[in-house]
Amino acid sequence: MNQNYIKPDQWSIIEEGFDASRVKSSESLFSIGNGAMGQRANFEEQYSGSTFQGSYIAGVYYPDKTRVGWWKNGYPEYFAKVLNAPNWIGINVKVNNEILDLFTCKGIEGFRRELNMKEGWLSRSFKATLQNDVQVAVKTKRFLSLDLDEVGAIRYEITPLNTDATITFSPYLDAGITNEDTNWDDKFWDVLSVNHDNNQAFIDAKTMKTAFHTCTFMESQVFINNSLVDITPEIESTSNSIIFSYFHNIKQGETFSIEKIGGYTVDCNHDKSELTVAAKKVLKQAKTIGFSGLLENQKKAWTNIWDMADITIEGDVKAQQGIRFNIFQLNQTYLGKDSRLNIGPKGFTGEKYGGSTYWDTEAYCIPFYMATKNQSVARSLLEYRYNHLERAIENAEKLGFTSGAALYPMVTMNGEECHNEWEITFEEIHRNGAISFAIYNYYRYTNDYSYIPEKGLEVLIGIARFWHQRASFSKSKNKFVILGVTGPNEYENNVNNNWYTNYLAQWCIQYAIENIKKVEAEYSSDYIRIMNKVKLSISEIDAWKNVADNMYFPYSKTHQVYLQQDGFLDKDLITVANLDTSQRPINQKWSWDRILRSPYIKQADVLQGFYFFEEQFTQQELERHFDFYEPFTVHESSLSPCVHSIQAAKLDRMEQAYTFYLRTSRLDLDDYNKEVHEGLHITSMAGTWMSIVEGFGGMRVKDNKLSFTPKIPKQWKGYSFKINFRNLILKVHVTQQDTTFELEGHDTLQIEINDTVRILKPNNYENVSR
Repeated sequence: MNQNYIKPDQWSIIEEGFDASRVKSSESLFSIGNGAMGQRANFEEQYSGSTFQGSYIAGVYYPDKTRVGWWKNGYPEYFAKVLNAPNWIGINVKVNNEILDLFTCKGIEGFRRELNMKEGWLSRSFKATLQNDVQVAVKTKRFLSLDLDEVGAIRYEITPLNTDATITFSPYLDAGITNEDTNWDDKFWDVLSVNHDNNQAFIDAKTMKTAFHTCTFMESQVFINNSLVDITPEIESTSNSIIFSYFHNIKQGETFSIEKIGGYTVDCNHDKSELTVAAKKVLKQAKTIGFSGLLENQKKAWTNIWDMADITIEGDVKAQQGIRFNIFQLNQTYLGKDSRLNIGPKGFTGEKYGGSTYWDTEAYCIPFYMATKNQSVARSLLEYRYNHLERAIENAEKLGFTSGAALYPMVTMNGEECHNEWEITFEEIHRNGAISFAIYNYYRYTNDYSYIPEKGLEVLIGIARFWHQRASFSKSKNKFVILGVTGPNEYENNVNNNWYTNYLAQWCIQYAIENIKKVEAEYSSDYIRIMNKVKLSISEIDAWKNVADNMYFPYSKTHQVYLQQDGFLDKDLITVANLDTSQRPINQKWSWDRILRSPYIKQADVLQGFYFFEEQFTQQELERHFDFYEPFTVHESSLSPCVHSIQAAKLDRMEQAYTFYLRTSRLDLDDYNKEVHEGLHITSMAGTWMSIVEGFGGMRVKDNKLSFTPKIPKQWKGYSFKINFRNLILKVHVTQQDTTFELEGHDTLQIEINDTVRILKPNNYENVSR
């Protein structure tokens, strides 16, 4: 834990007291989004201190030309930047012509910021003494509408406390923005027009290179003591901004407020020539509903989300706050409404990683969305990859692969690889396996096989072709090997025979062959269509099988464990417990050369394989591998604690499982990795959900039915969660004494509880003693 200023609360993230050193961290933690757009929790008023300004539109990006010292063939041509979009939230405030700026105020009292997760809004309140000695009280509330997802709304109130004052609100739009980081300091936005119409303003702009057209818009109204005031604003505009100024003489104790509606219309959803028209239409809708009506609709929309997605924890407020924060941010990032979108690792909270899609989606996010939404949302995420299959084949071709072999990108916006670190782009090829595994996991959970003959089999074939070609035959080992890779542990690069990668390669080939046979037998027309398209022969399948049947897996007889890679035991095997804490995190303290030579593991690697393919290993094998590898694991990836929490729970090490759970659930809230100012770790938040449902709840799908082995940390009185399993809603409530299962709907459900099969009847309780 590296910070401890967030107040424990079951439903809100709360900061009390203003501290300029925390501003960037809080801008990340209090971020808001609605799936279509999002923004860091920047202040509406001017702030001259250190800040990371960020507003983002889903799917809008810029191909920033790759910058490296030594170009290598196969490098991606660009790094996809998540673009800082034109700013619509700004409201400059002056009091007797003095700018309200929390960085320069003489004094700030009672500062409080709240992100209400239950209802989906962000607020601030404080009292400030300006340089001119005027004291004011300020209250703000802001949200991004889930119902009208092109719209956000702000209410900003100011009350002079010690004198009458002339107060000026200056809401603005600004397209003269930049990204926090760029490769070449390119200009990302081209402003096409700046216009206004009464109290409305519009900036039409397009992104350079990618030519995404957007219209940023706003409309404002001002009030005195909640009564609408008709003030004609003064208007100033430049080539890339427009500002309206409303001023009024306000008596001491009166409240002057502004309600501002803003947002974006984008040519992904409208004709690019009609963006201003679309903006006017949505502004009219929002104004008709009004700020209060929009807020009530927001509360209802979040109530519907929480009804299905909530996890309750009794007796541990910090644990409760952590899981709700994770669930909240996942739903702010992706709601499954638009199949063209995906879940970026930073969501709408920062720019660090670029791209919108990593293997995190398949490995961590799909289980969360399958269980808390429905199978159509999960299927959309699978189809996203199917729609990028041709690009995956092109990516493989750039690296010398042929005949329809597909290598899915490590990072992408449109299916094309856009990660410009060579050890990731060229070597971290295990990502291909996660995509095949997601297809398997989807079918296992939903029992919807139709996706495989319709689309999924083509993906499986392309990936199997890649693994067949990527493996090479070692005469000395008389086995197929996979050389020069990076596994999930990115603290090793260019290693040979990473066990996880080799195991995935074997499994992907076997799973592809299994489904080719099944589709041939049961979906003959699809089989003929696919074989004609991919030109797959029996001899090629036989060659795949030869690779899979003869894959090499490094193994230590001494330790009785699979080795992370061929040379792992050649390292100086000093455990993390014996590493000086002043050296942590090593990714911020050590040279990369020193990290690569160390035994330290960034995240689950061999254990990631044991998590995916748990049923293929015994409990004793899991325990042996967990005990060997976890002591070398520094957990400096956000994706690490959740897998270890799940496996510790399976091993009945509940105190360790609980510790890992707290770390994954409060990774950002407590800033474990000292980097929350850069944005949140969105995709790993799905792993927090898995830690409870799969870890403590012990949920699995075995023999085509749900299975549970419920456990509970001693720190909790109880916990509960809901899942949507094959369109049946099941609620599970675990206490220290027993577990209760409640099935909604009209159909029965057969499940397994602690290895005993039970039939759940609808709208009844099944109680099982612990």
